Amino acid sequence: MQHDIRMGVDIGGTFTDVVLEVAGASHSTKVLTTYAAPEDAIIDGMHQVCAKAGISPAQIDQIIHGTTLATNALIERRGARAALITTEGFRDVIEMRTESRFEQYDLNLQLPEPLLPRQHRFTLLERVDAQGAVLIPLDREEIIALAEDMASYNFDSIAVGLLHSYLNPAHERMIRDVLAERLPGVMVSLSCEVSPQMREYERFNTTVANAYIKPLMKSYLGRLKSRLADEGADCPVFLMHSGGGIISLENAAEFPVRLVESGPAGGAVFAAHIAARYGLDKILSFDMGGTTAKICLIKNQTPKTARVFEVARSYRFKKGSGMPISIPVIDMVEIGAGGGSLAHVDSLRQIRVGPESAGSEPGPACYGRGGQRPAVTDADLVLGKLDPDNFAGGSIKLHRDASDAALTALGAPLEMDALTAAYGLAEVVDENMANAARVHAVENGEDLAGYTMIAFGGAAPLHAGRLCEKLGVARLLVPTGAGVGSAIGFLRAPFSFEATRSVYMKLSAFDAATVRDLLAALAEEATGFVRNCDATATIEAQSKVYMRYSGQGWEIPISLSADQAANPDAATFQALFEADYTALFGRTVTGMDIEITVWAVNATTASAAATPLPATPPGRAITGHASRALFDPALAKTVQAQIVPRADLVAGDTVTGPALITEDETTIVVPSSRHATARPDGTIDITEISA
Repeated sequence: MQHDIRMGVDIGGTFTDVVLEVAGASHSTKVLTTYAAPEDAIIDGMHQVCAKAGISPAQIDQIIHGTTLATNALIERRGARAALITTEGFRDVIEMRTESRFEQYDLNLQLPEPLLPRQHRFTLLERVDAQGAVLIPLDREEIIALAEDMASYNFDSIAVGLLHSYLNPAHERMIRDVLAERLPGVMVSLSCEVSPQMREYERFNTTVANAYIKPLMKSYLGRLKSRLADEGADCPVFLMHSGGGIISLENAAEFPVRLVESGPAGGAVFAAHIAARYGLDKILSFDMGGTTAKICLIKNQTPKTARVFEVARSYRFKKGSGMPISIPVIDMVEIGAGGGSLAHVDSLRQIRVGPESAGSEPGPACYGRGGQRPAVTDADLVLGKLDPDNFAGGSIKLHRDASDAALTALGAPLEMDALTAAYGLAEVVDENMANAARVHAVENGEDLAGYTMIAFGGAAPLHAGRLCEKLGVARLLVPTGAGVGSAIGFLRAPFSFEATRSVYMKLSAFDAATVRDLLAALAEEATGFVRNCDATATIEAQSKVYMRYSGQGWEIPISLSADQAANPDAATFQALFEADYTALFGRTVTGMDIEITVWAVNATTASAAATPLPATPPGRAITGHASRALFDPALAKTVQAQIVPRADLVAGDTVTGPALITEDETTIVVPSSRHATARPDGTIDITEISA
């Protein structure tokens, strides 16, 4: 389906980015996020880009939207009044977690509180076994009695998670039917639909999270659709989901937990598209906005995906300290490091940055909106990276005196002046991000030395050069539209949906007919979701199984071809598993049976094709007509950096650092150790200056 006029919208913690594409031309803007009514910022941004393009909102054919609202609601515990109904004896699963300790030697370890207090968790006498057979039937009268008891609580939303319901959902569906009769105004989320996978803690927690944010997101999406129509943009609205694809607004409203990480997923799709254009197979995607920094490894032009990820890690971003969400997601590491991240001096007299953010209300001190504490943007301003008169295209005037005052106060206990405090703040946040990238690479068995960084998001081009110096990454690409990269990524993403199911099977008891029917049913389910978005496009189904040796605690994903899914064979599955297992761990384990635990089918339309990059012609060595004092942290001193407007560069032009390449949405800092070349697609290609 071809759409001539499409709009991408990304709501972040500080800025809302809006991109409009009209017949190959792109128009973008950044507006401050309006927390009370996020749709207000979207409407404002839409009118701005429509004015730039010379069109009316009524001419927009399609809107793709991604948002951090779902994530923020979970992190800030601003969800609905919700409840959980579960199997008798399993009321405390979401509080007991997996009983693993994410900090082994902390005697005072505090586990994060569950989303729901114990008095909002209810049980019913029923039991389904691990094969899906009913051991204890569910009594309808008991459900009715529970519903009448719950009526006095005035719940807005109810999660239903029963043991082994992913194999036999009959009891969960019976509960939904009774609740619809007895509590007609209450929203219901079933675990057999939200996350039909084994491991009850992850499944229950995901379903509770869905129920917790469903009223908020359903209300917001309804208001957004209505407001857009009132403004003349009465076109289809789709949502980016965490797996890197697009789903309909109606499906997003039913399963809002799939919108967690939807904004960062758009950024990864954007980076993968750039990687395809440049023919690069090893990419470190770096997305830094106003609140968080997201780092993702992209190999062979495809972002790495996972089945489970954590939201709101409470203990130094340690794995295991957050709330697990069991849905398909692009695998990335996200830390509280953005332009609005606030700094303080801790009890050890060390500067610490984040995860607390000033957001857009009040924002960093330099915004002049009442913020008093120093943020990363204040340090960037004092270090000379930002022009106070041309921030966000001149729409926000920055106050250098307010930044100086905030940073002087930060440095006072350490006897630092404002510039030194800014240097310390910037180095801490850059080292935090570099460390996150190193850990993420090690966890994936990768060496970053051979990688190319792609930087986008409003703050990333300010920090990416320094990050490359710290990580030993030799090449950095800053694409056109980097300041609004995630919103552009939405416009490059395919319509897609991944259906999953847990059915335990050993290869020694492999049943080809069952496997064939299961994968066909999942393909039909996933294709149905995609068909809701596009009635005519060609849809491809990609099958995957998760396998392990008997007794192991976790699985590895094994991709199947269409023929292997249609004609499953135990020997083929074993050969595929052993090849991937050997690639990961260096050897196989002899004499052990192999198990399959999860089956998945991802249905997707074709991704937007990346145009190969033409050869770069020889160009001019550019010298800026103006310069500004810029603190270079690698040299630990202030240098004079030439200022070059990005719009003045044509393909082949080179700029030698130290330099500042300026544009409306961001500024690219070229350190003294690097030089930049403009490529034919407008990308700025930054590489090391040879010794």
